[in-house]
Amino acid sequence: MERRTKPTYRRRQLGRTLRKLREAAGLSQEDAGRPLRFSTSKMSRIEQGHIPGYNDFLALLDRYGIISSDYGEYVRMFDYAKEKGWWQAFGLSDRGFVSVEAEASAILTYELGFVPGLLQGESYMRATFAGTREPLDETRLENRLKVRLQRQRRLREEPPLRLHAIIDETALRRRICDRQQLKLLLDAAELPNVDVQVIAESAGSHDGLCSNFTVARFADPAEPDLAYIEYGFGSLQIEKEAEVSAARLMFAHLADRALDDQDSATLIRRLIDEK
Repeated sequence: MERRTKPTYRRRQLGRTLRKLREAAGLSQEDAGRPLRFSTSKMSRIEQGHIPGYNDFLALLDRYGIISSDYGEYVRMFDYAKEKGWWQAFGLSDRGFVSVEAEASAILTYELGFVPGLLQGESYMRATFAGTREPLDETRLENRLKVRLQRQRRLREEPPLRLHAIIDETALRRRICDRQQLKLLLDAAELPNVDVQVIAESAGSHDGLCSNFTVARFADPAEPDLAYIEYGFGSLQIEKEAEVSAARLMFAHLADRALDDQDSATLIRRLIDEK
C-alpha cells in the first residue's frame, strides 16, 4: 500500500480555503459531502490538504455556492497546490525540510556542529558532503550543491526569507570552516534580514549542546510554526504546539546566552585572523 505523505504547505492552504467556503455556506462536512457521495472521512482529508480530483474540486465549489465566473482564483490555488516544487527536479521529495523552508517566511536555526546550510559557501558544502557516511556519486553531489545554492537565493530575493542563526563557536573552529567561509558569514550578517549570533566557548555548558534544531515560521497566520531536527541517521518534523513552543523558548534562551550581532562579528573576525 502506498504510504500517505503529509500535505505540503500549499495543499494545506487549499484545504483551509475549502473548509472556510464550507463553513461560510453553513454546511457540516457530512452535509457538504452527501450529495456528492463524499464520505466524511474524504471531506476531512481534503480539508487537511489532500487534493481532490479536479472534477471533485469543481463540484465542491458548486456545492458551496461559488458561481462559475468566480472559479478563477480557486482554480489558480488548486493548480498552485499541485505544482511540483523546484527541488523535485534534483531528486528530492516533498517530505524533507526543503519544501517547508521554501514556503516559510522566517527560519530560526541553532547549529552545534556546522555552519547552517543557508550560510554555507560551496567549498564548505563540498567538504561537508565528502564527510558523509555514504559517499555521494558525482550526480547526487552536484544536485545537492545546486539545491543548497538555490535555497540561499531566498535570502536576497523578494520577499526575503528572514533568518536568525545561532552557531556554537566550536563549529567555526573546525578545519573545514576556513577564512573564506567565515568571511561569507560576515557578509551574510550584513543583510537586513539576517542575524548571526555565536555562542562563545567561554559561555561554558548550555542546553544547546544536546542538539541542533530549526523552527520555521510562515506568513499565513493560520499556518502554525513547526520545529525540525536532523540527526545522523534521520530527521524529525515536530508539529505539536507544546513541543514547538518549547523549541521557541529554547531558541530564545540560546539567543540570550549568545553574543549579540556586533560581538559575534568581532569574534568571527578574530577567528579569521587565527586561521
